[in-house]
Amino acid sequence: MTDPGALTLTELRRYPVKSCRGQGLETAVVEPWGLAGDRRWMLVDETGETVTAREHREMLLVSPRLRADGGLEVSPPPGNDQGELVVPRPPAGGRLVEVTVFGRASFGASPAGHEADAWFSKLLSEPVRLVFADDPNRRQANPAYAGPGVPMHFGDGYPLLLATEASLAALNDLVAAGPKADEGPLPMVRFRPNLVIGGGLPWAEDGWLRLRVGEAELRVVKGCDRCAIPTTDETTAVRRKEPTYTLAQHRRWDGAVWFGMNVVPLTPGATLRVGDPVEVLDSRAAPDGPPR
Repeated sequence: MTDPGALTLTELRRYPVKSCRGQGLETAVVEPWGLAGDRRWMLVDETGETVTAREHREMLLVSPRLRADGGLEVSPPPGNDQGELVVPRPPAGGRLVEVTVFGRASFGASPAGHEADAWFSKLLSEPVRLVFADDPNRRQANPAYAGPGVPMHFGDGYPLLLATEASLAALNDLVAAGPKADEGPLPMVRFRPNLVIGGGLPWAEDGWLRLRVGEAELRVVKGCDRCAIPTTDETTAVRRKEPTYTLAQHRRWDGAVWFGMNVVPLTPGATLRVGDPVEVLDSRAAPDGPPR
């Protein structure tokens, strides 16, 4: 059975600060560690461990924007009168601090400075620091799936996250038929993908291995097991049960729920454009289990 209709790139999105609001894009350059400007900034606690919307839901309401000079402009959540923050890009060759992402191997990052730290600490009501991934080559994706030497920004585990409109529509149908129908339909932004693909069949991406998207080639390396962030309303930060409840009924393996696919770029420097055609260059039958 063939997919109905052509596959197309329908959305591009980057997240300048890990766990904060994203920016929709029409075009984006692919770098070895992901989309240009994606997750190059992150909040850490006093030990250097990442701070995310898993613990601080209000981070999803913070709106960062990249400046032409490589710095940031940051707006607080709606209704918060804290004022805007402007953060210059840290100078090259400056001091580094050791940070970690979910307790994995530490690596060096550039501190943004006292003003940024104070702004975010006030917002979250606890001491935090803002850091910048001045050299993503200091961190690598999990070689067990990504292969050796794949550099990483501050994303959870892999350079890019892909999701499909067909699978979201199928998930929303399941939500609508379940006991928590009032929590749907869920928007794609809940899952925080970088690339959204339109067309095709639900869950076909579970079997994709290699894609061409416009002028870029991408390797699909692993399914994405989901945390609590998709259960958090992106406009209010209210946390409910969906989509985890429904995914647990239909896409639960290895004690986790799964939606979307982690991707490694094969052609750094390529430009992606909304509307680009998508071609599946290599695939396998979708597995009856975790999409790995």
